[in-house]
This record gives sequence, C-alpha cells and structure tokens, in this order.
Amino acid sequence: MGDLEPATQPAESLVTLRRGPSRPRLRPQLPDPLVDALERALSPDRVLSRPIDVVAYASDASFYRLVPRVVVQPRSEDEVAALFALSQQHKVPLTFRAAGTSLSGQAVTDGILVDLSRHWDGIEVLEGGLRVRVQPGAIGARVNAVLHRHSRRIGPDPASIDACMIGGILANNASGMCCGVIENAYHTLESIRLLLPSGVVVDTSQPDADRRLRERAPELYQGLMELRDRVSADPALTARIRKKYRIKNTMGYALNALVDFHEPVDMLAHLLIGSEGTLAFIASAVLRTLPDFAFKRTGLLVFRTSDEAFAAVGPLAEAGARAVEFMDHAALSSVADMPAIGVDVRSLPRSSAALLVEWQCEDAAQLEAKRGIEAHVLAGLRPVQTPRFTEEEHERAGLWKVRKGLFPAVGATKRSGESVIIEDVAFPLARQASAFHALRSLFKAHGYGDAIVFGHAKDGNCHFVIKQSFGTAEEIARYEGFMACVADLVVSHEGSLKAEHGTGRNMAPYVGLEWGAEALSIMRDLKAVVDPDRLLNPGVIVNDDPRAHVTHLKALPRVDAEVDRCIECGFCEPVCPSRRLTLTPRQRIVVRREMKRLQESRSDPVTRVVLERDFGYAAIETCAADGLCATACPVGIDTGSLVKRLRSEERSDLARLVAGWLAAMPRALEWGLRFSLRIAHLAERVLGAGLLGWLTSLPWRVLRLRTPVWSQAIPLVPRAPVPASEAGGAQFIYVPSCLSRILGQPRSQVPSLPELVLTLSRRAGLRVWLPPAVVGHCCGLPFGSKGLPDAHQVMLSRLVDDLWGWTDHGRLPVVTDASSCLYAIKTSGGLLDQEQRARLDAMRLLDLMEFAHADLMPRLTVRRLQRKAVLHPTCAARKLGIVASMEAIAGQCADEPMVPLALSCCATAGDRGLLYPELTASATQAEKAEVAGSDGDGHYSNNLTCEIGLREAVGKDYVSLLYLLEEASK
Repeated sequence: MGDLEPATQPAESLVTLRRGPSRPRLRPQLPDPLVDALERALSPDRVLSRPIDVVAYASDASFYRLVPRVVVQPRSEDEVAALFALSQQHKVPLTFRAAGTSLSGQAVTDGILVDLSRHWDGIEVLEGGLRVRVQPGAIGARVNAVLHRHSRRIGPDPASIDACMIGGILANNASGMCCGVIENAYHTLESIRLLLPSGVVVDTSQPDADRRLRERAPELYQGLMELRDRVSADPALTARIRKKYRIKNTMGYALNALVDFHEPVDMLAHLLIGSEGTLAFIASAVLRTLPDFAFKRTGLLVFRTSDEAFAAVGPLAEAGARAVEFMDHAALSSVADMPAIGVDVRSLPRSSAALLVEWQCEDAAQLEAKRGIEAHVLAGLRPVQTPRFTEEEHERAGLWKVRKGLFPAVGATKRSGESVIIEDVAFPLARQASAFHALRSLFKAHGYGDAIVFGHAKDGNCHFVIKQSFGTAEEIARYEGFMACVADLVVSHEGSLKAEHGTGRNMAPYVGLEWGAEALSIMRDLKAVVDPDRLLNPGVIVNDDPRAHVTHLKALPRVDAEVDRCIECGFCEPVCPSRRLTLTPRQRIVVRREMKRLQESRSDPVTRVVLERDFGYAAIETCAADGLCATACPVGIDTGSLVKRLRSEERSDLARLVAGWLAAMPRALEWGLRFSLRIAHLAERVLGAGLLGWLTSLPWRVLRLRTPVWSQAIPLVPRAPVPASEAGGAQFIYVPSCLSRILGQPRSQVPSLPELVLTLSRRAGLRVWLPPAVVGHCCGLPFGSKGLPDAHQVMLSRLVDDLWGWTDHGRLPVVTDASSCLYAIKTSGGLLDQEQRARLDAMRLLDLMEFAHADLMPRLTVRRLQRKAVLHPTCAARKLGIVASMEAIAGQCADEPMVPLALSCCATAGDRGLLYPELTASATQAEKAEVAGSDGDGHYSNNLTCEIGLREAVGKDYVSLLYLLEEASK
C-alpha cells in the first residue's frame, strides 16, 4: 500500500498466546478445493470456513440473509488480486464487506465474502487535515476523530458513522443529515486506488493515470469512452441524469460520472462511488475534508400540519440551516416522553409535524449573524409555540436525542420475529408534501398504520420505518405489494427510490422503472465492461429477477428475551472487545438464531451440533460481558446479560454449591486469597515470573483446564486490608473494593490505594471513615459474571444492608474505588428485596473519580506536572458518565493529558483476562499500538483489574489516576 500504514498491527503480531490458538479451527468434513486454494493464497487462519464462521457473516443490517461459502480476510492488494483470480477460476461470486451496516442487502453472499474490517483501517492526514487518505476498513467516526485535531471532518455524515466504515461510505455514496448532495463521497473524492477484477491496479492520483489505464486495460478504457459518448449523444438522457442528481440518489450506478468527467480514469473513479462492490475493489481513497464547525445552534419547530412544516423547509434551507430534520406526528408520538421535545405531543393533532433545525458556524461572529437571520425567517412561519433555540451542548444533545431516538423507539416495540425496515426515498422539494400524504395513504392501505416518517427535509430525503414479519407467504406478499406501490408513487413524483442507502438487492428490480430502458442498458453494459465475468457481488444493482427483493429474506426466530429485539444493525461491533478474536454481539445473536432455526426445522443436525460445540468458546467464554454493546445498540440490548444467563445454565450443581459456600464465609475467602497471593509473590521472587507463569499454565497445556495464569502485572497484597481512620464526624464513608483490599498496592514503594484515598482526604481536610468491618464484603460481581446469581445475591444483599448502617441510614455518601463494582451495585437492584432496593435508592454512591474531582480537588493545591498522562477510562467509567471527571483531573495534574483514539474495553473482566489472555491481547491491540507511539510517561485508569490487564497486554505500568493527583498535590 506504500506510504499508508494500517492503524493497527495485523492479528499475527499479537503476543504469543499462552492458551494456544485463539480461534480453534475445524475444517469442513468434506474437502473443498476452493478453501484449499484460498488457504494457499492467504493463510489458513485468515480463511474461515467453519459453520460458526460462515453463519456469523450470513447477516448484515438488511433484512436479507445468505450464508457465505467461505469468509476471507486479506491483508494486501496482492492477496485481493489472488482472490479475484480464484473467484474466476472456480466460478464463485465474491463480495466485499466492511462493517456490514448496509441496509439494502449489498453485503451478503453465498460465495466468497471478503471481510475488510480487520486489516484495512489505515488513516493518513494530509496537508494539515485538508485531505485524508483512508482505507476501506477505517470507521467513519474514527476518521473524524483523527481529523478533529485539525478542526476538519469528512463530508458524509451517515447516522451509522460510529460503526460504518469508509468502504461502505464510498461504495454506497452514503450521505447523512447535513451532507446534502454536495458534500458526499462523490463530490469530495480527490483520488482513489482500486483493483480491477483483472488484477490491474489503478491509482488515479498519478499524473499519468489515464494513460496507464488505457495501456493496462484497453478494452475497459474503450468501453468507458463508448458509454460516455452514448450518454452525450442523447440530450434527453443527459438532462435526465443531471436532474436526477439534484436530489439525493443512489439508485443504480452513478451515471453522472459519464456526464461530469471526460477522461475514462476519472469516470471510473467516480463510477466506483455508489457501485456497492460490483465493479472493483477500493484499496484506498483520498478525500477532501470540510470544516468541523465548533459553533452550533439548535431548535425544534412544531407545526399544526405537515404542510406547514414542509412549507418552512425552503426558507430555512435558503437561510443556510445546516440541518432541517422532518418528523411526522407518528414519529413524535414514538418519543413523546422525551422532555427535550418541549411540547405535549398528545395534545397535538394527528396532522402535526416538527422540524429540528440546526445552524453551524466556524466562529461566534458567524453564529451571531445567524441569530438575526433565524429571527427573520421565524417571523414568517407559524409554529404552534415560540421555538426556543439553544447553544448549550447538553440541551442540543437532548434535541438530537429526540431525532436519533426515532428508529430505536420503533425497534423497541417490535414483536419477536419481526424485522424493522427503514426505507429511504427522496423527492423534489416542491413535491415533498404531496408525496408524504400519498405515503401515509399507502401505509393505511397495506396495514402499516403504525409507520413513522422522518428525514432530511432540506434534501427532500424521506425515511419511513415499518415493522414486517417474513414468516409466512402472506406477509411476504403484503410487503411485495406495498413496495410495488411505493415504487410507482416515487417514480410518479420524479423521486429516488434509494436516496442514500444504496440500491442493493432491495431496489434492484426497480432500477429500470426509475431510470428508463436506455439508462438501465448503459448500467448493464458498464457492469459487463468492468466485471466481464459478473462475479463481483452479483444480484446487486443489476438484477434480472423481478422478485429479487423478496428472495433470501431473513427470518428472525424467537431465541432469547434478552436479544429478540435485535435488528442486526451492527452498531455494537466497534465497541466489542472480542470482535477481532471470535464473535461480536451481533454475530453471537445471529449464530444463536441459526441454532434455533436448525432446531425447529430439524434439517441439519450435524451442523447444529457443531455450532453448539463451537458456540461455547466463541460466544460465551470470550465475551467480556462489559455491557458496552448496550451503549451502542439502538434498542439498548446488552448481549452480555444473555451470556451471563447462558453461563448460569451451564453451571453444575457442584459449582453452585461451592459458590454458595464461599459467599457464606466471605471473610475467610478474603483472608485466604490474601495468603495465597502472598505465597504466589514469594514464588515469583524465587522462580521468576516467566517460570511461574509457565507452571500455572500447565492445567491448560496438559488437561485443557482453564485456570488463571500468573502475571507479573499482578499488584502486591497491602500490609493491612483496612487502614485506620476515624469514625467521629465523618463526612464520607469509604468502602474499598475487595480487590483493593487484596491487591491494592501497585509497587512496594507506594501506598496502597485505600491508604492513598485516606491520605488525600486528610490533605483536603475531609473526614472520611473506612469501616473496619468492610473486610469480607463484596458486591458479588465476580459471582454474577460467572453465571452464579444466587451467590451474587447473597453478597450484594449483605453489602447493601451493612452500607445502610455505616451511612447512618443513607445520611452519609459512600465512596468506592472500583467503577465496575459501583456500576454493578447500581444496576443489580433486581437481585434485592423491596426494602433493600429502597435503601439502595436512598443512598448516594460515588465513584472515586467523582469524589476526587468534585470534593478533593477544590480543597487541594494542585500543580500541573510536566507529564504526558495517558488515560484509559474503563467501560464502567463510560457507562457511569465519569470520563469527564477523569479528564478534568488529568488536565489539572498534567500538562498533556491524552485519551487514546483507539480506546476500547480491555476485556480483563475480572479474571477473564487471566483465564483467556488472548482476549485481552486482542481487545487492546489497537490501543497498544497507539499508546506505544505516544511517548507517554504516566499511564492511568480507574479500575484495578483493568489496570492489571492493561499492564500485561499494553506493556505499560497503569495505576489509579489518584496516584497522579497525589503527586501533583504534594
């Protein structure tokens, strides 16, 4: 790839795993010549053909499903060229896939699926951020995070930007809320590096790129010129093409490239935008960037009728509003309980609608000018109440939460077995209102009365969301009839059947209806000249089957209450720590559903047995159960909760008995652990960490029994679990976690964490009491994460009861030093009885980072140290909302605080990182690479077990952030 390096190291560069291979591989029972050839061309560990692997990739975010024959993960252009050759040799289709968040079925195949999410995530900032070179596996939000340092961003801003990748953004010509038709990938593309199916590499950034294309691919070159000339010779078609792209349009190929450009190499580059992987492979692209506006002003306008709302769109757009988002009454009703709406939706007529409007500016002066323009525009409108615009970040976030909550609100009400389908059409602005009314009539006629409508109104872009089951022929026929009517409606209004989601399989049968016979003929000829074997993503965009859009539909059987609402969108995948090792949350659910299908159909018992066998390691054992997936999921699904239940179902009676016995004698358990760890540290001094680690790995090596492996990253046992403190006049109660009491001393020359908390409290003049009776108390999280809820309940109940006494019935706030424990306490109320839940709700529980920021720092004299402080806010810190507190502490204590852009869950998950070190190594792979190049001279976090895992996997001495505060306040 030349000067563009991947942002993360390849998987093979992970630390040598002490558990053996992280992905135990089982070959298919019957030899497959294609798989054998692929393994020779790539490497066996990057050719996935086990049932669990191909099933995991059978779904994308659409409602289509195809099981690939094999999944491959190439690392270089040479390997991609080899894939092209093997696809042609074996006559097997080939489909590229980045994030799999596409909505129209363009990322599924029954052939070779090429996963680009692993080794193609390079990002290179050019010219101080004015341009950026990106590879197809780079996540859109990650690109923007890198560009943010230069106050720049990429043009496309799809709602899925936190999960979708550049490959999909380019291949679908994705846009978004503010992008419009001039800031999309097509118009911000500067150059592209691509591989043709013939294996020819084309780099359009080279001055002689057009000549090289003519010499290396003469038939393609000639074919492109002929297509260009056919269009230019047809004035009516040329005019139609220009008109079609005045509104958002991703139906068919980007025929505007044949009008906008003269040289075939430029035409080819822009034809790839929106080609959905059907023409060539995009290895990288250079995009022109746009200003990342820092000054924003947002407001919600509610109108009595949708016609009034649509009438306001034009004046607002002409005045320069960056976003004008339409929401009909049904959409507003789905989020009526959100306080940011500011109006009682139930009191509004069913004809009402709203516009979410936002102004974005580079500086305060521009924003002030916009206020005057805003007042002038609003004076000519008639909203039901005077709209309130705000520049406060939290208030703006609340308004956008209303808009972004629409799709999740529908998803949350879907029945098991239903798909949530979001369609994507566009109309000329002058015809939006009539098209909206026609759509609502179609909803009523076809039984979709609960559909909601919203969209990017200033671009004529309309989204509607329906709930649909594909479990019966009648339901499929209902959907098919409905879509035929939608197609006729959109075409009659001179609109686009796909504005920004791509044609895919979903609209392929209607390309000719929208574009006409000649344009469709040109698209077919384009496909033939670029991909003469027609093996690149066949069936997408160009498809002769008039029922292709109702073929290969995805059925969603009921499997588990925790995850039945999953729509398989893939938003959870970027935050999952096991995504590069085994399965993601979406894939866990997809495999679980396939096991259910096989159980119900009884069609393939062998595959079902194999799936169930491999599901244990891939889905249950290597799930960190950190709950971050719920924070990214549109409908709030925590796949970890399912995994914990499945672990519980696997537990033997003996395991439950032992857990209950341990929970009944917690003080003995704590002292036993302290003694055992002292012995282990003594053995480390005698034998060395390496030999002790090898010895403790023998149960796995010999018996295949998972036991914790010793690591030199494990801290020391404090001299005393509970340092002395005074109870009289206490202002706070400090309850150190069991691990802080057992392993709370990072090094022999520094105080333990409990000692440090008391020292800083005294320095700040605060009276903090650490109850001596805390020994033996635990929140029960270690039992809960292992699927032992009864022992979890015993430990948690005892803790809550004693906290009630220590806090004088909730009068005194409680400080604890483990964010994961605090989060577990706050979210485990279902294990408590009614009285205990009331007590828990009455107590004020503080994380140590909150306490340090709000109560210690204002009372301390803090000097800023000349230090680059690298932070790792844990998963629990993010879920508790205390990351800002950590950043504030680091910002006052160090002159250069840093949170890695590649921050992820470390996957230590209590002792899971010791049981499965390959999980932590994989989860921290990208963060390790970034931290290694950061030259940080202090590394800090907020959870002891995470610090252990980070020390081991990242190779840096992570300690509690409180140690930095102590040093800066001496």
